[in-house]
Amino acid sequence: MDDIAIGKGRKGAGDLLRKWGTLGGFAALCIVFSCLRPDVFPSMGNIRNIIDQAATLAIAAAAVTMVMSTGDFDLSVGAIASLAGVVTVKVMVATGSIALGMLSGALVGLALGAFNGLLVAYGNLSAFVATLATMTAIGGLSLLATGGSTLFASIPEGFRTLGQGTLGPVPVAVIVMAVVVAAVWVAMERTVFGRKLYAIGGNAEATRLSGIDVRLVRLGGFAISGLGAALAGIVLTSRLFSAHPQAGSPLMLNAAAAVFLGATAFREGEPHVGGTLLGVLILGVLGNGMNILGVNSYVQQVLSGAIIILAVLVSGLGGRKRS
Repeated sequence: MDDIAIGKGRKGAGDLLRKWGTLGGFAALCIVFSCLRPDVFPSMGNIRNIIDQAATLAIAAAAVTMVMSTGDFDLSVGAIASLAGVVTVKVMVATGSIALGMLSGALVGLALGAFNGLLVAYGNLSAFVATLATMTAIGGLSLLATGGSTLFASIPEGFRTLGQGTLGPVPVAVIVMAVVVAAVWVAMERTVFGRKLYAIGGNAEATRLSGIDVRLVRLGGFAISGLGAALAGIVLTSRLFSAHPQAGSPLMLNAAAAVFLGATAFREGEPHVGGTLLGVLILGVLGNGMNILGVNSYVQQVLSGAIIILAVLVSGLGGRKRS
């Protein structure tokens, strides 16, 4: 009986660690950096800076969570973000309309995401292979459209507000992030479409046999991912007040890392928006803290890569346990 009780206790502790370990790790990071630099890290100004800097990644990561919840993958997020920024600036400069420029950039992202969905869902291509190919092609389009240079001339001054402005004490980019994250959360957790996404991720064949149009749902997931990437690219372009053909490149790996980190939190191996937001904050705190401590940028890359590997391993273990 004692052995059974001990076994149950260990199992309970293991389940608790799997469920709350990521949140505990986030808290530990905050405590460590606060102790090492108590004059800088825990200040309100720095906390606001972390959230503000994380806004762009959170927008892209929240949207790509939809794709990854079905078991697919989207490598084209960064390239779509870059091209959306380029299109936005070109249309704004040509027409003088900020709204038309932003709408054009968003529609480009939506169309490219839908194209990815067509290749994967209806063309039966591997999501990895399909989005790797489109990432390369889209990156080439961005370079072709800009001649490989940064676009910064004649951008309407009002466009700066989206990425650099504030509404009271709150940065506009953070408000956009909050709206996007909330919308994706509602879509995934409170709608039939969201339940279908999770069903496909659990067992695509069983979902198809139950009468759900799996291909159409996967197409929708990719389309929303492309739209989210475009919105992130537009916010990033406003923050930089320029459009670089490769500005969004870091979003691809960081968005995936945030989703993988989040998949280890609260639920075992299942991507969800709340976890993704936590993953974004972990990456933001880690980068900010190491910058404050003056850690070499190459060392930062090594540590970030190690964290991503650990997150993927834990996420995979959680997924196998669920199955």
